[in-house]
Amino acid sequence: MEVLRRTGYLLCRDWHLADDLVSITIAKLYRHWKRASGVDHLDAYVRRILVRTWLDERGRPWRREELSGDLPEPAMEPNSAVLDRAQLFALLEALPPRRRAAVVLRIYCDLSVEETAAILGCSAGTVKSQTARGLVTLRARLAETTLS
Repeated sequence: MEVLRRTGYLLCRDWHLADDLVSITIAKLYRHWKRASGVDHLDAYVRRILVRTWLDERGRPWRREELSGDLPEPAMEPNSAVLDRAQLFALLEALPPRRRAAVVLRIYCDLSVEETAAILGCSAGTVKSQTARGLVTLRARLAETTLS
């Protein structure tokens, strides 16, 4: 369950939305348990539900709101480990949804190209190109932020 929650967080970068995604995923799994119980790799099946649920949620109009403004509390003392993590999340968030999903599934979840393609419902070539382009974009943006 915690792995699903962390994967959801990497996709959406919001713990509350990640919890919602996991809840929706579990509900969908329960609703289709007869089909799911016959699947060879249940975790891949559940991961596919999670990613597709996130992609569906991204298309909803109320999810397109932009956050702005300053926080009311004072900023904490910077910590390099936290800044690195926050920087990584910001870089991931800048990727388009399907490209981010490919990078998270291939790099964080350590799935094969074929497993990722099955979850995203696309070809292996698409997974390879999306992952490669996502990594190139992440590296370029990381280089830009370290230079400035």
